[in-house]
Amino acid sequence: MAKPNEPVIVRNLSKAYGRVPALRDIDLTVRAGEIFGLIGPDGAGKSSVMKAVAGVLTFDRGHIEVFGEPLDSEAAAERIKQRIGFMPQGLGLNLYADLSVEENIDFFARLRLVPEADLAERKSRLLAMTRLERFRDRPMKKLSGGMKQKLGLVCTLIHAPDLVILDEPTTGVDPVSRRDFWAILAELLREQGITALVSTAYMDEAVRFQRASLMFDGRVLMEAEPGELAEMAQGMIVVIETPPDCQAEALRRLRAKFPQVEAVGPAVRVWVDQRDGGDPESQVRRTLAGLENAQLRVVEPELEDVFVARLREAGRSAGRLPPLTGDVNRGAEVAIEAQSLTKAFGDFRAVDEISFTVPRGEIFGLLGANGAGKTTAIKMLTGILKPTAGEGRVAGADMHRASRLIKERVGYMSQAFSLYLDLTVAENILLFAGIYGLSPSARRERMAWIIDVAGLEGHEDDRVGGLPMGVRQRLALGCALVHRPQILFLDEPTSGVDPLGRRRFWEILFHLAREQQVTVLVTTHYMSEAEHCDHLALMYAGRIVADDSPQNLKREVSREAGELLELRSGDPLAALGILAEGGFDGAALYGRRIHLLAKDGAQAQERIRKLLERGGVTVTSIRPVPLTMEDVFVYRVLELERAAAQKAA
Repeated sequence: MAKPNEPVIVRNLSKAYGRVPALRDIDLTVRAGEIFGLIGPDGAGKSSVMKAVAGVLTFDRGHIEVFGEPLDSEAAAERIKQRIGFMPQGLGLNLYADLSVEENIDFFARLRLVPEADLAERKSRLLAMTRLERFRDRPMKKLSGGMKQKLGLVCTLIHAPDLVILDEPTTGVDPVSRRDFWAILAELLREQGITALVSTAYMDEAVRFQRASLMFDGRVLMEAEPGELAEMAQGMIVVIETPPDCQAEALRRLRAKFPQVEAVGPAVRVWVDQRDGGDPESQVRRTLAGLENAQLRVVEPELEDVFVARLREAGRSAGRLPPLTGDVNRGAEVAIEAQSLTKAFGDFRAVDEISFTVPRGEIFGLLGANGAGKTTAIKMLTGILKPTAGEGRVAGADMHRASRLIKERVGYMSQAFSLYLDLTVAENILLFAGIYGLSPSARRERMAWIIDVAGLEGHEDDRVGGLPMGVRQRLALGCALVHRPQILFLDEPTSGVDPLGRRRFWEILFHLAREQQVTVLVTTHYMSEAEHCDHLALMYAGRIVADDSPQNLKREVSREAGELLELRSGDPLAALGILAEGGFDGAALYGRRIHLLAKDGAQAQERIRKLLERGGVTVTSIRPVPLTMEDVFVYRVLELERAAAQKAA
């Protein structure tokens, strides 16, 4: 039941843009001193809710109260504006490109009438929290994506609001900047008791919220604490590991029996509904009877699993992937080879002597922070950008001497531009087919194939700009494959795509790699997607600093840093402060839980219990939890940053 003094109360909120409904009877309540999350893909309605709560968007029907003030007029919005801070979606969209970091902060401080006596202290503290202190004089336009978002947060907080409204603040930024962002919010929550309404398209960020609403198509599907969301789904995940040559057969059998199956690297994950009871492992084992050396384990579902299951219950699904026919790629055994590849822009080395090899038929992931050099590396390998130094072979051709041959043998789906939005579906396909010189009969055959794979039957004459993001990305993938390339380069291919769309996208990639031996090199900011790759290379400051399978990268971090512990307590904010003072610098708030790395798990648990008991905080539980690729990424990058800082000192 909502209390009158709760910061945000929304009831029956509805909004349409023309004939397109954006919000359908939204209800939510944000309690004082919590981080409340809106989770969902692009187009779910998150931004419309946040703009309405911030008082900058009118709505058609419903009721909104912010700090007890009904938002029924411009005058009402004016009365509460000093108590809120609103950060819109998009990297640096609330900032001024030609102003420096400090000039942007001072401008917002004057706009918000911050007293001069308070400004210096607030600015100094916020710059220290965001690690932007040494960049005071740098123009905003020269900041990385993560730094822009942190500066945007400083400008949103400079007038000390009671409620901050942050619209997808971590989209498009690297995992280290995301971790910084959440650490700042946790500190503000602990020290100042602010309230935050935050939206995200990253399902794995749900654990950061005290409570969250799961949104899709303008509706709230579920609302609860993150741990409770998974429990509401009435299903479990069975993970199957088989020898590589048995994985495709395991997938075929499981998809015939279960509606929610996905391949993740060498493993297969199956959702088993438990409404009718029964042992999940036994159900899967019967389906795989006779398949040699299949190892099974049952795990709790992740939020994305729950989200997909709820969409299926609502009658939405990605559908069965049609048969993907095609010849097996017989290209070179080593599909991509880079040797000391370098690209310099003046004195700056965007890519600094990177070396790696990718065998035919492998899914290879290139990970790195914003500005690490991933896109520059892809552009050199595809012949778009000339390297400063180094050697490379792509699809058996020397990148220095055979750029035309390379372009014929590779498909490239760029981060920013893949399709012509003003053209129809059919016109885009025909354009790409013409660029690659396909014959009329080949064009017809590839047109039919792409339409089938993208699920666009009957939409051939629709304008691409009006398609949902997931469908548009599948069409872009089809256009990149129109000439049957041996190698596929994908730069951030699923940014903004809903979980159903992402799963279908990766299902296509898995088939291409396993069945047709197409080599895939992909960059991604979704750390959960890194698990889909057979091999990963982590880039930092233009160099490759780690290069192995996801499983081996996790094992290496475990050897160096120890176990990842999850702590539950009666007062997680107080516990976080006590742990920080007690030397556990890496402790991070995850909703109502705390995560930290500890070298000696048993001793660390005992020390944590004693620390918190002395501080008057009750420990509910401490347990080891599996490392994620985000933990690996953040640990590696922070270690490199510390080493660089020590060297500079």
